[in-house]
Amino acid sequence: MKLHWKIIIGMVAGVLFGLLMSQTSFGSEFIKDWINSFGTIFINLLKLIAMPLILASLIKGISDLKDISKLSTIGTRTLGVYVCTTVLAVIVGLVLVNIVQPGNSIKEETRIDLVQEYEQGVLEKQQQAQRQAESGPLQPLVDVVPSNIFDATTNNRNMLQVIFFAIFFGIGMILIPPKQAKPVKDFFDGFNAVILKLIDLIMLSAPYGVFALLATLVVESPSIDLFIALGMYSLTLIIGLAIMIVVYMIIVKFVTNTNPMNFMNGVSAAQLLGFSTSSSAATLPVTMDCVEKNLGVDKEISSFVLPIGATINMDGTSVYQAVAAVFIAQAFGLDLSLGAQLGIIVTASLASIGAAAVPSAGIVMLVIVLGQAGIPEAGLALIIAVDRPLDMCRTIVNVTGDAAVSMIVAKSVGKLKDPKDVNKN
Repeated sequence: MKLHWKIIIGMVAGVLFGLLMSQTSFGSEFIKDWINSFGTIFINLLKLIAMPLILASLIKGISDLKDISKLSTIGTRTLGVYVCTTVLAVIVGLVLVNIVQPGNSIKEETRIDLVQEYEQGVLEKQQQAQRQAESGPLQPLVDVVPSNIFDATTNNRNMLQVIFFAIFFGIGMILIPPKQAKPVKDFFDGFNAVILKLIDLIMLSAPYGVFALLATLVVESPSIDLFIALGMYSLTLIIGLAIMIVVYMIIVKFVTNTNPMNFMNGVSAAQLLGFSTSSSAATLPVTMDCVEKNLGVDKEISSFVLPIGATINMDGTSVYQAVAAVFIAQAFGLDLSLGAQLGIIVTASLASIGAAAVPSAGIVMLVIVLGQAGIPEAGLALIIAVDRPLDMCRTIVNVTGDAAVSMIVAKSVGKLKDPKDVNKN
């Protein structure tokens, strides 16, 4: 059975079990003593892997860009477009979640229950936010640069410092002679492969973690409005992902003069595979085949742009991190300032660049965004149950974005066939 079906079964079973136990006198204590711990372990595993993942994937991804020295024009334009679409995706997510405000549909009684359940974590985040507000205007810039990388890696709240170090380290690897960089690159390539395998192992426990989290949530906050809010969150995210698809279609039309429907038809095989695998990396061979044969992108461009895109261009993940972070803040009654939301734009953009192109890596990277924005990481319990099906939808956007950028870059360097010639083929 596919993992996403197992997670859905775990989600339904957790809700039903929680409802059943909430009708008994001993149910709440039983779940607290014997069930809740498994959900906590699952969340801890996600937090455990976040730091090694960002180090491994970012250093590997940047060190793989050594071809930029040979293809400086293509490389610069590729990275520039990817960064722009990533930031745009985060902004779309933030605007949408602030308009819909799915977390505000939770009743005050339920919110009080949530805050009481995670009171210690909420208080810590509020104190951090207060300290941040009292600091100088350039303090966030100072906080990005670590004074000690080993100290930074011991706390998930310092993840932005780790991202800075990973980017700095990767650039250093590019600038030294390839022969000297090879042993270090081989280490991080292997390190990255091990971390991705660990994520696979962690996700095997996801159905049980989701069961425990949902059962606990139902017993502690059996209010129906919590599930209504979760449905609103899911709908908000899906709308945001759909908006990004439309944005790609518009950009492709104006930049390359390709009919939007031809673009969607041309990349549909990759979209369907991305939906079923939830992995941009697994979909990469099909994506390359689609853009070369159906969209007229030269092989020289696709072989350079798309592998980089599968590593750093996660626009669907960017929308998700923005929507999820603000939704959790709304659920806990936290009012995010403009500065905090600007911080989410920066952190979510960098975190999505560092997200691995494998299933459920986005939920791991969300730990970074929550910690940096001062939002309780315990709020992951609210969204983890529906993450897998939404992850499938996010991958469609990631794959579509990669294809769109490959067409834009190919057009800018004269390596894109005329749409009429592609249609003839």
